Amino acid sequence: MSGSRPGWAVDMTDLHCHAAPSLLPRHGDDRATVAAERDEGFGTVVLKAHEGSTVERASAAGDGVYGGIVLNSPVGGANPDAVEVAARLGGRVVWLPTVSARTHKRGASSPELSVHRGFELRQVDVLADDGTLLAPWHDVLDVVAAHDLLLASGHLSADETVVVFGEARRRGVQRLMVNHPKMAFLGWNDEAAATLQGLDAHLELGILPDLLGDAEHGSLTLTDSYPTSLLVFGGDLGHAHHEPPAVAVAPWLRALEARVGEKAAAAIMTDQSRSLLLP
Repeated sequence: MSGSRPGWAVDMTDLHCHAAPSLLPRHGDDRATVAAERDEGFGTVVLKAHEGSTVERASAAGDGVYGGIVLNSPVGGANPDAVEVAARLGGRVVWLPTVSARTHKRGASSPELSVHRGFELRQVDVLADDGTLLAPWHDVLDVVAAHDLLLASGHLSADETVVVFGEARRRGVQRLMVNHPKMAFLGWNDEAAATLQGLDAHLELGILPDLLGDAEHGSLTLTDSYPTSLLVFGGDLGHAHHEPPAVAVAPWLRALEARVGEKAAAAIMTDQSRSLLLP
């Protein structure tokens, strides 16, 4: 299948992939997952786990593999010490709550969240009832800024992400990424898009969201309304009930190239994604 990739599709970066061990069914463990990504042209791979940290796992998975920490309930939610340790061990990404997010829990019956059925975590709140950022998250953002980490929105809604990313910028966070923004339960809207663009937040294009969603909510539709220079790639692959990289990557790359052209597609998949991750 790799032979059907566009000619530029080498040394790409995937900012979002899942592997075993996990409480959800995965295609393979870290090494097998990285090998499958390598076969499709990814030289840089970020492992993500809703259960907590992948930093230690990434260090054992080979060169060009990075991890981070998801601030769900198993790590205590807004836990700056956990972020500090992850950073000092080489982690590069901090994801805001995913399965623990209030928005995720409210939308748990949505079709695009079917991949998480049977996997529940305690809720972790990020915003107060008045819509302001809860105080413990200020310390988290300060650690993210101090280590120049990539802050990712997880499963916060678009409007929640605007609040957190605005405060993150004020506290010196330089790297911002919105995960799978067009998934319907996250409430993507024009006002949030304009504000996030003003913050120079990058949007994640992904394969699994496009497999799960309809044409209206496919991530590739973002290429019509958001600057191409602020788009990056996080495939979100790895769930055992959906296509592996060997099947999913090549046709998706062709679709991206058809929408934005060869040069822009190559930039999204290589330099733009890698520069968002690494100093």
